[in-house]
Amino acid sequence: MIRKYGFFGLFMTFSLFCNAQLHLQAGKWKGTLQRQDGHHIPFELEIEKQGKKHIFYIINDTERMRTEDVITSKDSLLIKMPVFESYFRVKVINKDSLNGVWVKGGSAKDLVMPFYAISGRSRFPQKASEEPQQVAGKWKIEFTRADQTKRPAIGEFSQEGQNIRGSVLTPAGDYRYLAGIMAADSMFLSTFDGVHALFFAAKITSGELKGNYYSSASIPEPWVAVKDENASLDPPVTTLKEGADGFIDFSFKDLEGNKVSLKDKRFRDKVVVLQLMGSWCPNCMDEMAFLSEYYRKNKNRGIEVIALAYELSTDEARSRKSLKKFQNQFKVEYPMLITGVTVGDPQRTEKTLPQLTQIKVFPTTVFLDKKGRVSKINTSFYGPGTGKYHTAYKEEFEKTITKLLE
Repeated sequence: MIRKYGFFGLFMTFSLFCNAQLHLQAGKWKGTLQRQDGHHIPFELEIEKQGKKHIFYIINDTERMRTEDVITSKDSLLIKMPVFESYFRVKVINKDSLNGVWVKGGSAKDLVMPFYAISGRSRFPQKASEEPQQVAGKWKIEFTRADQTKRPAIGEFSQEGQNIRGSVLTPAGDYRYLAGIMAADSMFLSTFDGVHALFFAAKITSGELKGNYYSSASIPEPWVAVKDENASLDPPVTTLKEGADGFIDFSFKDLEGNKVSLKDKRFRDKVVVLQLMGSWCPNCMDEMAFLSEYYRKNKNRGIEVIALAYELSTDEARSRKSLKKFQNQFKVEYPMLITGVTVGDPQRTEKTLPQLTQIKVFPTTVFLDKKGRVSKINTSFYGPGTGKYHTAYKEEFEKTITKLLE
């Protein structure tokens, strides 16, 4: 789960229906988002040729993301992301080069960053050097925000030679799939998924990692880390308000404009999972992939899932269009409801679920028993990029469902 970040953008994969003028080199490409401070954010993509069609993939470690919503015009491409409100507008310079911008929709204005891609390049080029230092293991991290306040995190990394993979976990979620290299005493990691556009740089000295963290066009955050197998995080807390009877209720429109309420017959005597999410949220994307598959396999056990969406604006048409991407991408069979309240609204909880204390992070998962009472609230979703943490989350989720069904 994550807090709303003012960045988000990159994307995942895509299929290009090219005209005769557009010939692109098949194979590995390096994409780069250009920051004004010169610390650019690299990521990996791959192009496959299928007849006259080019298939593009954004590569994040083991994840391969694909989209087919591409518009071509002469030597230009408009590449829309399959899930998020972001896209690339680029020109084909030649078969080995693309140049343009990446645009990510925001609550007040769009984020626009210069972008280019070159074929045959690696995300981080490896050079013959002295034996790289080892960073595999669990690290206790502290980031320093621009206002000098601190925020904790955990880094989990594995290493094979110079290659590093892993993720960074925060109390509010995770930074998904990170990949990069260790060059002597310097570590470089990055990821891009259409919202997360992240770059970590650090040096290891006397067992301590120290460097800077870059997120889209935001001000960089210094970070420091030490090995600590016992490092832990305290999740944000959302609970029932004191004196509440445990029951909650709501009535919001689904993506077809129909009102859906917990009082509807479909949810009676069922265990209901409420997914508090937004279409701007990459951790919500991972949770929706998990919940959609789980629901398809387990709906006959007497469970239901409802997604409550807190979007970037109150524009219902915009919200519906963005949420439809989620619905189509993950073949979601359960209701997705538009709350009509933005994620940035300080009264978002009072306006939607007033029985709860403040909704602090997205996604947040609320479990209701068969009588409709709140049984548990989870604010610690960790996605597949976190490995064992994701496995532990799924196991705990199943235990909770099984107990509520008994």
